[in-house]
Amino acid sequence: MSIGAGILNSRIRSFAFCGIEARPVWVEVQISSGLPAFLMVGLPDKAVAEARERVRAALTSIGLALPAKRILVNLVPADIPKEGSHFDLPIALALLTAMGVIPGEEVARYAALGELSLDGRLNPVAGVLSASLEAASMNLGLVCPAAQGQEALCGGNISILAAPDLLALINHFNGLQVLSPPAFSAQEDEPVSEPDLADIRGMETGRRALEIAAAGGHSLLLSGPPGAGKSMLAARLPSLLPDLSVAESLDVSRIYSAAGLLVGGRPIRRPPFRDPHHSASLPALVGGGARARPGEISLAHRGVLFLDELPEFSRSALEALRQPLETGQISIARAAVHVTYPARFQLIAAMNPCRCGYLGDASRECRKAPRCGEDYMNRLSGPLLDRIDMHLAMQPYEPLGYMAGPPGENSATVAQRVHHARQMQAERQGARKNAEAALEDLCISTEAQNMAQAIAARFRFSARGYTRMLRVARSIADLAVEADIQPQHVAEAATYRSRGSAN
Repeated sequence: MSIGAGILNSRIRSFAFCGIEARPVWVEVQISSGLPAFLMVGLPDKAVAEARERVRAALTSIGLALPAKRILVNLVPADIPKEGSHFDLPIALALLTAMGVIPGEEVARYAALGELSLDGRLNPVAGVLSASLEAASMNLGLVCPAAQGQEALCGGNISILAAPDLLALINHFNGLQVLSPPAFSAQEDEPVSEPDLADIRGMETGRRALEIAAAGGHSLLLSGPPGAGKSMLAARLPSLLPDLSVAESLDVSRIYSAAGLLVGGRPIRRPPFRDPHHSASLPALVGGGARARPGEISLAHRGVLFLDELPEFSRSALEALRQPLETGQISIARAAVHVTYPARFQLIAAMNPCRCGYLGDASRECRKAPRCGEDYMNRLSGPLLDRIDMHLAMQPYEPLGYMAGPPGENSATVAQRVHHARQMQAERQGARKNAEAALEDLCISTEAQNMAQAIAARFRFSARGYTRMLRVARSIADLAVEADIQPQHVAEAATYRSRGSAN
């Protein structure tokens, strides 16, 4: 705090958010003589502008009143838009410092964010994890709501004040009480009940394709009539995937923190599974809106994005998937903001062969066949289909035959093979899965390479299609515990590029 000519100044660090990045912001307060006023400058949005009333009410609830003077709050730098209610707490702390209620030397060691209730309680806000990481890089501590102390701990080894209310913070800074540092909860996350592969009888080709997709992180398109088991297979993919690594967990948790979806402040350890309805809009799928929030493809980062009834999604939404399927990120450009979110997801899609769903079944298909199937497939562009690693056509089972079939392997057994295949990938190419591997990492034998080139020439694969076929072959070889890709692995991988393999 500085004093001069009857003017009281103070300031504290906070953050503005751009995507998952936290940008440092100074919250400056000046109390000077003049007509009573509470002004805010620095491009605040409506939520920030309303902070004046929340701060005033919170101070009143603990027996403090704002001085009858001119109060100016400046958010620096002034050319960055400031959005969100998390500026309540730093504004209140800067005001209390300027009023002499708490010592400025102690407050200067911290950055702060949090929303104030009218009675002074601190409510959770989005972005605490990113703020903690940025505070650690600035050698600052972090003041945040008590409910998010555990989330803030994930950002690094920094001093964290996780306070339940404003009065507790005032007493802590004045030495009247000590806020205990938050600690990681010893309670384990509640086990999530995931559908098991043992529930599926028969469908050997579908189970095999799902295992290969899980082993290499490959995208997969399942097509077939209603009741063929497409959605049932896709729902069981998460049970085959290993837990996220520490780096992946932090990466995913930052996205969910920015979206305000990090439950209990605990980091996300399992690959996320997102299955938006086909009526989802373009901003809901890829991200956007007034605050450029992350969309479903970013919330599926390092996990699975399941799109059921793929052709029923809007054309613009489907075409927007092309960039992130290649680059692993999505750039949202608006007039006032430009944000890039990570979006390295595993796409699993399901579709019927036509609108009625029974194309090829002479007793059930509609009168428009085969034209209806062509029109339905034309909803999907060639470039999008070329970016999907594996295509599997499924046939329905007769109910009696399905029930009489023996149960297959359970998810735990298959997951062990997937885990071993992932370990082989990590030893060979580091953090990149086979779906992202470069050609020089694939270790292909001469015979297999000659076969792959002949197949690509015969079926006129694009360079992208050729590369993706070899990546799938690499996953098949890893499941077979083979150091090099052999011709039989290429032959099996080629069946998943023809879009005509049957269950």
